Amino acid sequence: MNKENILKSSLAALFSFLTIGALTLLTYKTEYGIFLIASFGSSMVLLYGYPESPFAQPKNVFFGHLVTSIVGLVFLHFVPLPIFLTIPLAVGFGVGLMIVLNVTHPPAGGNPIIVIIGSVSFDYLLSPVITGSVIIIIFAIIVNKFILKKSYPSKK
Repeated sequence: MNKENILKSSLAALFSFLTIGALTLLTYKTEYGIFLIASFGSSMVLLYGYPESPFAQPKNVFFGHLVTSIVGLVFLHFVPLPIFLTIPLAVGFGVGLMIVLNVTHPPAGGNPIIVIIGSVSFDYLLSPVITGSVIIIIFAIIVNKFILKKSYPSKK
């Protein structure tokens, strides 16, 4: 391991802690709602470890989480199949839709599983998906662009 990798991993760990910590505090110490979902933890890997990746760009983070959560909700509420079929169909459809819409964010591939197992309502789209996604994108822009002075979001 070289110094650069140690610094990169340390900063990714620190900023992941701060971002998920803020979402956790908002979720558990306020009455504003739920801001935290498991797939946001995976998003941290891309946002702080590999912010130059196309999968880590704000458009992909926001719409990837939104699209796959909508897919999960549609399958949960409108596709009357056993769960052992609903989950893999929803994940497959969500992944395919992210790719065709050019909003691929790999951590979002797990959202249909979270939605279906949790039997959530359509309110889930606003909180935690939309509000949480916006918060993690704001943190990523502040950290990557203004603190670490990286070109984020990418101009590609």
